[in-house]
Amino acid sequence: MNPFEQKPIQLKDCIMDWCTVYPKPYNKMEADPYTKVRIILMNGIEVESIIFKHQFQRNCNNNDIRRELALSRRIEQQQKHINWLKPIDETPLETTIGYEHVAVDLTAWLAQNEPNPYVKQALDFALLEDFDHLYRYANLLDLDKQIPSQQLVKSFVDITPGRPTIAEHRFPFDSVRNPIDSKTADIRTKLNTLIITAAEQQTMNFYMNLGNYYYNDLGRQLYLEIAMIEEQHVTHYDSLLDPNCTWLENLLLHEYMECYLYYSFYQNEVCQNTKSIWEMHLEQEIAQLHQAAALLKKYENKDWQQVIPDGNFPKLLTFHDTREYVRQVLAQQVCLTANREGYIPVTELPQDHEFFFYQNRVNHDVNSVPSHKVVKEHQMKFNVDYRAEAQPNPVPELSDRTNDNTQIARTR
Repeated sequence: MNPFEQKPIQLKDCIMDWCTVYPKPYNKMEADPYTKVRIILMNGIEVESIIFKHQFQRNCNNNDIRRELALSRRIEQQQKHINWLKPIDETPLETTIGYEHVAVDLTAWLAQNEPNPYVKQALDFALLEDFDHLYRYANLLDLDKQIPSQQLVKSFVDITPGRPTIAEHRFPFDSVRNPIDSKTADIRTKLNTLIITAAEQQTMNFYMNLGNYYYNDLGRQLYLEIAMIEEQHVTHYDSLLDPNCTWLENLLLHEYMECYLYYSFYQNEVCQNTKSIWEMHLEQEIAQLHQAAALLKKYENKDWQQVIPDGNFPKLLTFHDTREYVRQVLAQQVCLTANREGYIPVTELPQDHEFFFYQNRVNHDVNSVPSHKVVKEHQMKFNVDYRAEAQPNPVPELSDRTNDNTQIARTR
């Protein structure tokens, strides 16, 4: 589909009344895990759109454009229509399992469909870290509530160690990547970098703001630690974005991304209630896309084709089982760390590298590291960690369920 060829509705017709904006929530035990994944991702996409448009307004001195952005942001309150699909009885930690499920299967799908090798490597690298976060939170959920996370993800994703969270703490200089060139980049790369940045930003914000609401110290500490990594991931991903795009070019790309995702999810949604929401918001986003194209033409004298040469959507984003791909990447890349704009096995870093300075500063007392403490306490209480694996972990050093490995990917 080419959304530029669709006839848009009037922007004012996108404004919803209270009965419309407050949706019927899903059943947390019965809903398809990928319905929950799509809901979480689209909430993050809408949050990104709102934040971007606020930043645009703060950097714009034209009140006519600012008024158009204000109208557009009000329509982007679709975010509340989507986020309120979460039911009252779903706890923040249960929602967190969904967030990490998004991170794993989304990142894996994007990596498998990314034509730029440098961007693909960035996706593979952070994939293993979010994969480990799912494992740590699943251990907390089982430790505190005896709720197996497998009930929530329905075996669509393995729960087993990835690159251990303790090994993910790196000096900030090594989180910055090289940006893409949007003038030559494939549309899939433009979409993928925008999508993953929005998704990781949402996770960072969620943990930053709700982590301190957890009811015990260990859980609060785990959220604090992983929130630090998510900030690192947002730096990792948003540094891939092209800083030479103008604000109006970026606006067009954001609206195109939203159209692409709503159309993708409308095609694949199994819940009829949620499917109707994707359809409604697709229609609203097409209207906003046409508005963005008009603004680009009016204020920069550029046609939309100069930003998105072929308006036809690329391969649609479809969530599915990515366990084999994750296992392959884990087996091959578990020991990688970042080294400025590239990646290198930890064992090849010089002894005076900033990675080791940072590790010694934040992790000098291994037994106080929350991600390690959670698993260790689960092992002490139940003799083993919590896992849900279709096959044993592909990394031998991570196969022992009675001992949490704090050395792999961290020491020379």
